[in-house]
Amino acid sequence: MRILCLTHADFETPGIIQDWAKSHFYDFKIVRPYRGEDCLAEKNFDMLIVMGGPQSSVNIEDYTYLIDEVALIQKSYFGNKIILGFCLGAQLIGVALGAEAVHSPFKEIGVMPVTLTKEGKKDPLLQNMPAQFDVTHWHNDMPGLTENAVILAESEGCPRQIIRYDQNVYAFQCHLEITYRGMKDMIKNCAADLTNDRYVQDAKTLLDQDYENINNIMIKILDQLVALQDDKFKTISV
Repeated sequence: MRILCLTHADFETPGIIQDWAKSHFYDFKIVRPYRGEDCLAEKNFDMLIVMGGPQSSVNIEDYTYLIDEVALIQKSYFGNKIILGFCLGAQLIGVALGAEAVHSPFKEIGVMPVTLTKEGKKDPLLQNMPAQFDVTHWHNDMPGLTENAVILAESEGCPRQIIRYDQNVYAFQCHLEITYRGMKDMIKNCAADLTNDRYVQDAKTLLDQDYENINNIMIKILDQLVALQDDKFKTISV
């Protein structure tokens, strides 16, 4: 399988997702549009993963390269690619499919649980997941909803944590890919985000969390995604 991954900051990496891909000997290519790399030039991939970043999808017009990413997501969608988005990437999927990203009711930074909705408990991607499990949060915004979007998980601070936009298009406002090392990098580069808010944890609390367990959940979801999409891995050029 060929995976194309878009990132938005040097300090915010695919984390455990890249380790998972390497363990399965999948081709994993990172493109960095914020550095001027042309994501629209990429055609030969089966799965598109769009990561988080410090940019705001609410003000997408401020970032020309995000507009290019939205165009790539649209082409990938109509090309029947598998699409996953995390945080900013989740919001960009919504924008690409016709929804407007909005501010989350609360800013969330830290390790806190999400709860599966009734639809989430039935979704094939989340089979065998507990009704509630810890994830990592670092966001101010959340994805918009299309007519066909289904909310699969929610949290106290944000009602749109996991969204299914189509059978092969999933958006995670939360993070499951950030490793302990990745969290250290986030704290170092985004310390100003750690404000005194209801759903914001301090640096010490963040570093005391069990990221390995969260990463294992990410791996289970990725393995399940591959199992579900196994007959769709023939690349269709966009």
